[in-house]
Amino acid sequence: MRKGLYAILSLVAFSFMVLSCGTTKTASTTASTDWGKRYVIGFYNLENLFDTFHDEGKNDYQFLPDGSYNWTEAKYQKKLHNMASVIKAMAEDNKSFHAILGVAEVENRHCLEDLVSQPEISAARYQIVHRDSPDSRGIDCAILYRPDLFTLQASEFIPFDFNSQKITFKYTEEEQKNFRTRDIVMARGLMNGEMFAFFVCHFPSRLGGKGHDARNRAAEIVYQRAEKLMEEFPGIKIVVMGDMNDNPSDESMTQFMHCKGDIAEVGSKDFFSPFLPMQKAGYGSLAYQGGWNIYDIIVVNQALTSAPEGKLRIKPIVKDKYYGRIFSAPFMTTQDGQYKGQPFRTFSNNAFAGGYSDHYPTYIIVSTK
Repeated sequence: MRKGLYAILSLVAFSFMVLSCGTTKTASTTASTDWGKRYVIGFYNLENLFDTFHDEGKNDYQFLPDGSYNWTEAKYQKKLHNMASVIKAMAEDNKSFHAILGVAEVENRHCLEDLVSQPEISAARYQIVHRDSPDSRGIDCAILYRPDLFTLQASEFIPFDFNSQKITFKYTEEEQKNFRTRDIVMARGLMNGEMFAFFVCHFPSRLGGKGHDARNRAAEIVYQRAEKLMEEFPGIKIVVMGDMNDNPSDESMTQFMHCKGDIAEVGSKDFFSPFLPMQKAGYGSLAYQGGWNIYDIIVVNQALTSAPEGKLRIKPIVKDKYYGRIFSAPFMTTQDGQYKGQPFRTFSNNAFAGGYSDHYPTYIIVSTK
C-alpha cells in the first residue's frame, strides 16, 4: 500500500515537472545536426538503485531503513539525483540526451519511474521497457528510450537457461534448478525509419569463481535470438549492450557473441566490438584490485558497420579511431585516497559513500553522415 501511494505521488510530481519545464532545457533533445541525424546509444550500470520498500520474494533487506545499509529516503533521493546528474552530463557533452539508454542493477519499475522524473533529465521524456526478473537479489535490466526518436514495436524478456548443445556446465543439477539471474531485455522498433533491436544484459556474476560457463551461455542466448531477428527482418540493425561481467576479449564475447575488434573483419554473422581495441589500449569502465576492465560492453551487427550513405551507421568518437566512449567525468571519479582515479561508488566497504556507481557508463554514436 505504501509503495502504491508513493508511486502515485511520484507520477503526480513527474507530471508537474514535465508541464513546468517548458522550453527551458539544459541539454538539447534534438538528434538532428549539421552532420545529419545523430543518435547516442549507451549503457549504465546504476550500482544498486533500490527504493526503501521490501519487494516480496526478493533479498532486498539490506536496502531497507533498518537494513545493513540503513537505506533511508534521503539516501535514495541522493542516489536518484546522482544517476540523473550523470545522464544529464552526458547529454550536455553530446548536445543531446541518449536516444536509447540501457540500465542494469535497478530494483523495479518504481525506481525507474522515479529516475526518469528527476528534473535533470525529465525533458527527455524517457519511456521504460522493464519487467521484474527472477534474479534472487531483485536487480533487473531495463531500457529507457525517447519516444520522439524511437518507435517501440515489440519487446521481449528473455530468461536464462542451461539448454546448450555446446557448453559443458560446472553447475550441478541442483544448482541449475535453483539458479536465478536477470532476464535479457529486448526492444525492437524504428529509429529514423530503420528497423533496430536493442538487447540489454547483465550476465551472471564472477562471485565465488563461478560463472564462466553461465556467461558463455548468456552470450549464446543473445546471439541465437539476434540471429533469428536477422532472418526475420533482413537488414535489421542490432545493438547488444550490458554489464557482461567479462571483458571484450573473453570467450563469451569473442566466441559465443562472434565479436570482432576490427570493423573491416565483421561479416554478416559477426558483431563489431568497439571496446575490444580500447581494452587492449588500456581503457577501463571499472577497476578491480588495481586493474582496469571493460565489462560495460556495446556491440553492433554488420548492418551498423557498413550501412550506405544516408543510413544510420556507427561512427568513431574518440581520437577519430575508437567507436566507443567510456564517460568518466571528474565528478564521477574518486579524487584522493586508496581508490583515487577510480569510479566514485555509491558504496565503499559496505558503507554509503554518496557517490555514483562503481561502473562508468559507455556509449556509441550512430549517424547518417
